[in-house]
Amino acid sequence: MSIKPSGKPDKIYELLRRDIVRLDMAPGAPISEKDLCARFEVSRTPVREALQRLAEEDLVDILPHSGTWVSRISFALAEEGFVLRRALEIESVRRACSTITDQDMAELDALVAAMRRILDEDRLADYLEIDDAFHAAIARISGYPRIWKFIGLAKVQLDRMRQLSAPVPGHLAEVTEQHAAIVQALARRNVMQAELAMLIHLDTSFEVMAAIYPGQPELFADAVASTENERVG
Repeated sequence: MSIKPSGKPDKIYELLRRDIVRLDMAPGAPISEKDLCARFEVSRTPVREALQRLAEEDLVDILPHSGTWVSRISFALAEEGFVLRRALEIESVRRACSTITDQDMAELDALVAAMRRILDEDRLADYLEIDDAFHAAIARISGYPRIWKFIGLAKVQLDRMRQLSAPVPGHLAEVTEQHAAIVQALARRNVMQAELAMLIHLDTSFEVMAAIYPGQPELFADAVASTENERVG
């Protein structure tokens, strides 16, 4: 994959970030700068710049003179991201009740329809992007589009857990119907119903994600650190 010189670090960062969040690059997997240079047909400089940005987001671990790895998921950071997201999204949907238009409603309906198509076609890895588009649309409708930018920064570890939860039987189908319930509340311009629908959606989704943590400890930095401390002790 050849990338134009002017956008090399940014594009490499975006592609690697997407691969890490989608779990195409597994938590704990080693990263070879040489392999990335070959993949993107670039020198080491833009690759290192991209990796440094990912390290700042806790998505990559860089150990000088040792190596670079995909960071394991931090459950603590994911939980913090969930708390921040919930507070901002409740405010976002509340404000959207008074600003939503018929055109906005059509957009949200179309996104829910797209989610259903993805489920019908069993393209679970693609669901997260449509899910994000749905929530970003509500933030824009609220009149505070930057809310979604802040949420995006806070929820990166949460997004990795969302990918883990995607194959849980019935989970995404339930999520889709929860999205539909949010749209229905917005159509009624009912603030209390919209807030409650969003709260139920976010809380139940996180419960499913949190249940995965004990069953796959090797993917989580918190669990690995705890195990290592027990061995030392």
